[in-house]
Amino acid sequence: MKFICSQNDLNTHLSLVSRAVPSRPTHPVLANVLLTADKETQRVSLTGFDLTLGIKTSFAAEVTEDGIITLPAKLLNDIVSRLPDGEITVSDDETVAIATLTCASGSYQVRGMSAEEFPELPSIEDAQTVNLSGETLIEGLHGTLFATSADETKQVLTGVHLTFGNEGLEFAATDGHRLAMVETFNQLEPAADIDDEDLDLNATVPARALGELERILRMKQSGNAETPEQLVSLHFGQGQVVFEWLDQRITSRLLEGQYPAYRQLLPQGFNKSLTVERKQFLSVLERISVLTDPKNQIVKATLDADNQKMTLSIEAKDVGSGRETIAIQFSGDNMEIAFNVKYLMESLRNISTQEVQMQLNNATSPVVLQPLGGAKATHLIMPVQLRN
Repeated sequence: MKFICSQNDLNTHLSLVSRAVPSRPTHPVLANVLLTADKETQRVSLTGFDLTLGIKTSFAAEVTEDGIITLPAKLLNDIVSRLPDGEITVSDDETVAIATLTCASGSYQVRGMSAEEFPELPSIEDAQTVNLSGETLIEGLHGTLFATSADETKQVLTGVHLTFGNEGLEFAATDGHRLAMVETFNQLEPAADIDDEDLDLNATVPARALGELERILRMKQSGNAETPEQLVSLHFGQGQVVFEWLDQRITSRLLEGQYPAYRQLLPQGFNKSLTVERKQFLSVLERISVLTDPKNQIVKATLDADNQKMTLSIEAKDVGSGRETIAIQFSGDNMEIAFNVKYLMESLRNISTQEVQMQLNNATSPVVLQPLGGAKATHLIMPVQLRN
């Protein structure tokens, strides 16, 4: 193998695939990244795989000799990230599995392992495929990933549930205390590029894989502002999902188990409604939340219909107290209600519109937050019961 590339290209793509390299590999080769140089296409591909999540990416390079090798991800990352800007020549000695990286100021040798030991990324036979715009995926993931559970004992809740139908795609996530839903309708024509007119597909994808997908899509979007929208192909089958676009590929297992019937959690109607400026609401919560501690993360909201205002307050024993008042547009009877301040702030951070609407019934029933304009999103939060 021998190729010449820029330090920036190698460093960027190495950083991407290294996120799929396990910190505690079950087999030594899984601590490595797979490098493949293709003289015919003049491209170099990099792959990281922990047997659950796989990331593969490629970039253009001057390839003079084909080759394939695996090299330690962390060491390679540490070296390449510190090399000066400019060209890097990468070559290897197949007989001893050692790669040499040469830059203008010097060279480094890294011992690797044979590529034969590196497991292949899963492929799906007879997959169900849906093509979506990157913008659609970013919109749905941004509005739901924050609500997934971190509790591995509730494994099916550690992912985002995707439901495809003729009318579009719905994202949903819940950790048992809150729910986030986003209904997206692709702006490209057709909305979903599929042969089956009666598509009915649903799957739960781990949040970790989707977080990497959103991160890479955002990087590509910000780095290629003038590039036309690219379609992402989603292939489902055999307990796996594969996301492919341009020269990128992410593979992940699907989560097993029945996802909760989350739409049944939504109240049929509401008798109170308020509209508030999102950034102002969030700013007050961020200031007042400094008084919380792990044992008490409760913020109380007092809704005043007569004066059209909301007072947010926190009482923290042995710490102090705080309260602020903001203007709202409120219809309904005066009431007091309490929330986990972290849940409320995360919902507001993952809504992008200027104003949000909060709909509610009483101090113990679910509350729904929705953006005014923008994506069709619904965030449900369970209130915290106040004790006298």
